[in-house]
Amino acid sequence: MKALVVEKAADRSLQDLNFAEVSVPTPAEHEVLIKVHAAGLNPVDYKIVEGGVSAWQYPHILGLDVAGEIVSVGQGVTNWHVGDRVSGHGDLTKNGCFAEYVTAPTYELAKIPDSVSYEVAASALCGALTAYEAIERKANFSNVNTVLVHAGAGGVGSIAIQLAKLHGCKVFTTVSSSKCNYVKQLAPDAIINYQTEDVDKELAALTDGLGVDLIIDTVGKKEAELDLRRLAYNGRLVTIVDVPSLDNVPMFDRGLGMDVVNLGGAHLSSNPYQQADLGRMNAEMLKLIANGDVKPLIEKVIPFDQIIDGLTAIKNHEVVGKLVAKIDSRNVNLN
Repeated sequence: MKALVVEKAADRSLQDLNFAEVSVPTPAEHEVLIKVHAAGLNPVDYKIVEGGVSAWQYPHILGLDVAGEIVSVGQGVTNWHVGDRVSGHGDLTKNGCFAEYVTAPTYELAKIPDSVSYEVAASALCGALTAYEAIERKANFSNVNTVLVHAGAGGVGSIAIQLAKLHGCKVFTTVSSSKCNYVKQLAPDAIINYQTEDVDKELAALTDGLGVDLIIDTVGKKEAELDLRRLAYNGRLVTIVDVPSLDNVPMFDRGLGMDVVNLGGAHLSSNPYQQADLGRMNAEMLKLIANGDVKPLIEKVIPFDQIIDGLTAIKNHEVVGKLVAKIDSRNVNLN
């Protein structure tokens, strides 16, 4: 089969990637073999190339977000069958789905509803499930009125805004100048242009000086440290990038809380319940999409042979929304 691979450990840039002919994998116990129809592209895809992963064996196949059809099952698989339409977010230490076929453990899978295309299912994994875990697993909405979602035009932020709105909250978001118009389609209650506006002053005005009840940080450690000071009494920060310093932050006095989301870490946790939650969250997200409650924002569907160009565009911040690669084995000719 054809696959997009990192040939050797010294290859640390997108320009080093190439399409190669490799063997079709065989599913192990509790795994299935999926014929890939669509694969989602994510920032993590280029970041792990640049950083390297010690567990990789070479050539390593890239790609984490798969949607396709089960074509064979391994030993011990009873609830999944040949012909099932499925999607899943993979383990970055294992061979991935930028290929015609990929194996996957059944715990990460969800069945794709008939009304949801392979392309849409592939777009609603890494970023969407990170947002889902932040909102539906980490946050507690019993006492939340206001939510700040950073980078609302991104793959995580765009889904987090929609999920928070479903909880009936006032939702604010920060974006750059070029993305203000784009994020309006998500109907946040306030859009803060962090390039031209003072985020702290805007939030103070929006909350009558009380602070924000829940903040979803998708930016980084420095922004998260600022966020801790933007929280209301009993407020909570959920960070998906890095853990901020708690030095000089009166966490106890202000009743503050903090959570960290590491979606892919579940694969390496050796905790079967948490691993299975990848599949549960996937199924729940697909149901929201099928019901029309959440809309994945796909900017473009590209062919298999343009994945490197797509990842380069993501790295260069040229993409708003999601990129998805359509992989049709009848038309794969990458020689």
